[in-house]
Amino acid sequence: MLWVKSLHLVFMVTWFAGLFYLPRLFVYHAQAEDAISLERFKVMERKLFWGIMTPGAVLTIVFGVWLWLGWFMPATGWIHAKIALVAVLVGYHLWCWRLMRDFAAGRNRKSHVWFRWFNEFPVLVLFATVFLVVFKPF
Repeated sequence: MLWVKSLHLVFMVTWFAGLFYLPRLFVYHAQAEDAISLERFKVMERKLFWGIMTPGAVLTIVFGVWLWLGWFMPATGWIHAKIALVAVLVGYHLWCWRLMRDFAAGRNRKSHVWFRWFNEFPVLVLFATVFLVVFKPF
């Protein structure tokens, strides 16, 4: 089971790397004005989302479920809270996908400042999740 836990953590780090970096790319993309930069950001965003973030998300969830089922964890409060936080991250991930599609279609209407604030949200979820798992307060 330690292999499963290790893989869960590795893919969680991979997923979060994408969750931190993609919105940062959105910041730069929103500031770009020349056609070459705009196209470069579209390629970078697509490759990050489909090549790193999405596989990281799927494998994080797969190994997390495997851990939960493999250890026959009772449905205590902290695990419900963790599942809720993962659901929030999945929603954020899907929101990133929508924003990426808007950029690809030339429909972005948000400023680089908005994306700077948007970029901070996964940090809060990461802190909450780590403290929840380590301390299991309920």
